[in-house]
Amino acid sequence: MSLTVDDVVASRDFLTSHLGYATTTEADGFAALRREDEAADLVLLRRGIEVLPEEQRDQRAAGVILAFTVTDLDAVLASLVEACVPITLPLREESWGERLFQITDPNGVVIQFVEWVTPAA
Repeated sequence: MSLTVDDVVASRDFLTSHLGYATTTEADGFAALRREDEAADLVLLRRGIEVLPEEQRDQRAAGVILAFTVTDLDAVLASLVEACVPITLPLREESWGERLFQITDPNGVVIQFVEWVTPAA
């Protein structure tokens, strides 16, 4: 997955500090990230970078939610709160069995954590 952001370093640092990503490759305006658990690899591109087609250069990640399904949502939430990461959508539970919360990286990329539970009958 590739995301175009204004500040590649800010998103890279956020994702490596709080979400377990490691930088595999980087250059000016570019960073490739990977997690050991093989969650989606991410590529961060600086908005305006010339490697993008001209019609895409000024676009930025918007309307995208990176959703990660986890097996212990409470532990993930506690870890992020302990690290002082702002929770931008508090924990909520939906009637269809979805528990979720969201954080937002420095470039406005929304990251959602989801845990599926059996809904109450």
